[in-house]
Amino acid sequence: MYKFGFVGMGNMASAIAQGFVESGFIPGKEICAYDLNKAQLDKMSSFGIVALNDAHEVVKESDFVFLCVKPQVIESVVADINGDLKGKAVVSIVLGYDFDKYNTLLDASTRHLTVMPNTPMAVREGMCLLEQTHSLTDEEFSTIKDAFLSVGEIEVVPNHLMGVGGALSGCAPAYIYMVIEALADGAVMQGMPRKMAYKLASQTVLGSGKMQLKTDLHPGILKDNVTSPGGSTIRGVKALEDAGMRSAFINAIEKSMNR
Repeated sequence: MYKFGFVGMGNMASAIAQGFVESGFIPGKEICAYDLNKAQLDKMSSFGIVALNDAHEVVKESDFVFLCVKPQVIESVVADINGDLKGKAVVSIVLGYDFDKYNTLLDASTRHLTVMPNTPMAVREGMCLLEQTHSLTDEEFSTIKDAFLSVGEIEVVPNHLMGVGGALSGCAPAYIYMVIEALADGAVMQGMPRKMAYKLASQTVLGSGKMQLKTDLHPGILKDNVTSPGGSTIRGVKALEDAGMRSAFINAIEKSMNR
């Protein structure tokens, strides 16, 4: 038997599994997986993760089953393995499928929890939302919390906030990569080598996030602390405001949530 079994091993599932292994929470040999894309499974074998022949085998051989397929195929996948899932503990990362939806898809004996992770889990700096309503046992829920704590931070949230929470923590890494790229482009335009620009931009984003988390200060206060009257920073802030940066991010969250 394996501790964790992954049905689907795309980018998000790979980040989770890699993080679990590299954090030391679980050895790779205690994780099995199946994906239609054999290349994904081959890639994960470098972490000791065991590839199995099909989803049925993964479910039968695992204590916890992670459902990590695309939303458009989850119902057909569940229909195919529903019999095997009876009496099992299921963790789903499928966007848009919450406790209530799974109650209509799964057998009553199947215990389940929906989570919203993000890809920075691969480097143990992830953010994972856990749906407040679930049917795991206390021991099972504790195991899953500990697993995700090994690769970042967790937040248990009410069901109605899973959508917006998933849009924020799940989609925003892509937005932040765009920010890093744009900041670096600005520096490159002024003559800085690109590799150096990426390093400076990435570390600045990382440090700024840590600063807010550690101080718990309002981001506006931290911004004000950097902006001297008439200085270069406030001029840059004005340029961003003129370009509609705040509205762009607000609209991005709305669009991601209401896909």
